[in-house]
Amino acid sequence: MKTTTRALSCLLTILLISFTEETVVRLEMAHRDTLFPTSFRRIEDIISEDQRRHSLISHKRTTTTTNGGAKLTLRSGFDYGAAQYFAEISVGTPAKRFRVVVDTGSELTWVNCRFRGKGETENRRVFRAEESSSFSKIGCLTQTCKVDLMNLFSLSSCPTPSTPCSYDYRYVDGSAAQGVFAKETFTVRLTNGRVARLPGVLVGCTNSISGDSFRGADGVLGLALSDYSFTSKATNVFGSKFSYCLVDHRSNKNVSNYLIFGSASSSSSATKLNATRTTPLDLTLIPPFYAINIIGLSLGDSMLDIPQQVWDATKGGGTILDSGTSLTFLADAAYKAVVSGLERYLVGLKRVRPEGLPIEYCFDTTSGFNESKLPQLMFHFKGGARFEPHRRSYLIDAALGVKCLGFVSAGEPATNVVGNIMQQNYLWEFDLVASALTFAPSTCL
Repeated sequence: MKTTTRALSCLLTILLISFTEETVVRLEMAHRDTLFPTSFRRIEDIISEDQRRHSLISHKRTTTTTNGGAKLTLRSGFDYGAAQYFAEISVGTPAKRFRVVVDTGSELTWVNCRFRGKGETENRRVFRAEESSSFSKIGCLTQTCKVDLMNLFSLSSCPTPSTPCSYDYRYVDGSAAQGVFAKETFTVRLTNGRVARLPGVLVGCTNSISGDSFRGADGVLGLALSDYSFTSKATNVFGSKFSYCLVDHRSNKNVSNYLIFGSASSSSSATKLNATRTTPLDLTLIPPFYAINIIGLSLGDSMLDIPQQVWDATKGGGTILDSGTSLTFLADAAYKAVVSGLERYLVGLKRVRPEGLPIEYCFDTTSGFNESKLPQLMFHFKGGARFEPHRRSYLIDAALGVKCLGFVSAGEPATNVVGNIMQQNYLWEFDLVASALTFAPSTCL
């Protein structure tokens, strides 16, 4: 059983071309669990990393537009032995390609890097900073280093004026990346087939990493709401919107969609959606995370009895969407209401506890189980919008013949986190000017 649990493991300023036709920039994105298939212990790893990530999320709580856009290919990390999604980015001059974790909860974009003789070169692609003509380090005596980058864990050490600004960036799952800050040029592909260069993007040249968050990846694409994130740079150029559609987290690396900067509706590959819904996106409640205004949960036709303070960010609650967390974390009162409500429909199944798997509700389904018997879980948003995740997004495969309810108790009070498995097979569009989140079911193909 340990062997199969890993199947769910784990997380420009100026364009140098003329936009004469409507384009969208898309980054192809892959789930991190798709490159190095490892089987049963993956769920165990996911929960361990998710729990560390959630605890630090809770702790961390204390533009002009063009008619163009960019696209980055987006894939599940399943084949890579990871529970996150990957995009391909091109960094430097000449441009070098790297596979990075797509993380809406991180502000820093970084790649595995070697600079002035420092940096790991084994088992992953390496950006050799001194071979890039556009690499520009940030000095440790600059205002940018000493003040502006403090929230990105810049270090105070500055032995000489020529020393670059260093960081020790800590992630919510306990992983860390150490290196130096720089400005670099990113190259992105447009939907019309052209290429655009984004100069002056803040990037971390990481020479040391720790933790399991970066399995199968060469770095991280930071998409949190921050003046220094990749989101800030891309939306300043391509307009206020970015979007993604997460394929099923168990998809192999040949299945992909796109991370899009620009309006998703202008992309030639955008899914035709009939059930599009929009809800307010609160960008000030729980920065740098993307907060959503959930007011309740229901199963079938019945609203669950959950205290309203669970959803109130001013009282330690509130909810965020996070592409870097796999499972969905709920404050204890909401968690108990959801799992007890769903468990009533699973009474005919034997409850099991896979070794090393800290999920409370897992069931033996070797005799078969019809998922349609489960009631529809629904997230109710302020303003009337409703999100109806697919049943396989909350009754997830943990091992051969074993399914688990994909929720983790976050304690009380706590930030609720809608993880990437719950978000799968939906298109999500973030409008940072209108402060709106638009979503709709999609095959993401």
